[in-house]
Amino acid sequence: MSDGQAVDRPVEDGPVHEGPTAAASVEERARRWRLVLGGASAEALGATLSGADAGMDRALAAVYEPGEDRAAGLQGSAPRVARWLGDIRTYFPSTVVQVVQRDAVDRLGLHRLLLEPELLGSVEPDVHLVGTLLSLTRALPEATRATARQVVRTVVEQIEARVADRTRSAVSGALDRSARTSRPRLRDVDWDRTIRANLRHYQPEQRTVVPERLVGHARRSQVVARDVVLAVDQSGSMAASVVYSAVFGAVLASMRTLRTSLVVFDTAVVDLTDQLDDPVDVLFATQLGGGTDINRAVAYCQGLVRRPGDTLFVLISDLYEGGVREELLRRVQAMLGAGVQVLVLLALSDEGAPSYDGELAAELAALGAPAFACTPDAFPDLLAVALARGDVDAWVQREQRAARGR
Repeated sequence: MSDGQAVDRPVEDGPVHEGPTAAASVEERARRWRLVLGGASAEALGATLSGADAGMDRALAAVYEPGEDRAAGLQGSAPRVARWLGDIRTYFPSTVVQVVQRDAVDRLGLHRLLLEPELLGSVEPDVHLVGTLLSLTRALPEATRATARQVVRTVVEQIEARVADRTRSAVSGALDRSARTSRPRLRDVDWDRTIRANLRHYQPEQRTVVPERLVGHARRSQVVARDVVLAVDQSGSMAASVVYSAVFGAVLASMRTLRTSLVVFDTAVVDLTDQLDDPVDVLFATQLGGGTDINRAVAYCQGLVRRPGDTLFVLISDLYEGGVREELLRRVQAMLGAGVQVLVLLALSDEGAPSYDGELAAELAALGAPAFACTPDAFPDLLAVALARGDVDAWVQREQRAARGR
């Protein structure tokens, strides 16, 4: 939203006809523009608001109208803020409510919204609210902590419902494909796939299929097929990425075929792998904000690599390095040389590519570690391609073409 008010109603322009219908059309357009432009436009438009329109206008003016009245409108008392929260829920759908809430916190500094349990319980939960809560963790009073955890858990469960099944399915399919062999032992034959692969060899006289090629799965000496290491930048700009990474880390950790590690970092490095059974615990163990030392984080993650040829390392960061840049590049090059797959996600969020260090991204890509932003909905497919040792660069190009076409 800009400083002008934005409402969830389109402004319709069209031909104006003479007569009563034309007058009604002009009046309706004036009313709509008045809602969009705010109180400063009332005299010029000659439009007055009443009923629900006036209530909608007051709710928006509390955040978007300049002047002293705006501050008094929401900063006067907790009951007034609670009423305002109820009003915006009445007038707007939840997606708009989330945007208006976020703007209220950012524009008016209403962080106390999140410090009082009765107000926090009235807020529409979303990923950005969780990020703000996590940045205030140390300031949350004891009475608010339980409410804050419930808000975070609600958002985590929403994300899990959105991505968990697709992630497990995509990863399992990728690992199955990478493990298939054309010379399986008899007990490892996949008879359904074998029959379908050999239907052209059907013998009508014998009423059977003569398989020329068997399809099955190779025997593994270990249950764990691949190792996945997620390293997540917890600087303030990466808040949404931290939230999604915690959920994906928990989903991957629940799969026996993967050994998953989750590391978060700023200028220090914290290994949260032992908390991956509950992403809410992971999130409350993070400390959003502060500096960034990517080199130190990559150094730690190098120590987690046990099987380089079977390890996928995903660095999630906007690449604004505060550590030793040249050493970071040498470490990534060494990991790639040892056989580790390295991906760099500039963001794991719905907002797309953020502000990032383009020069460092290009240097990493030149080493063989592609750097790009990824949405949570696309991440399961990306994991599938990477774990099946597919062409990640080609996948990125397809995704970018598809995004331009939407």
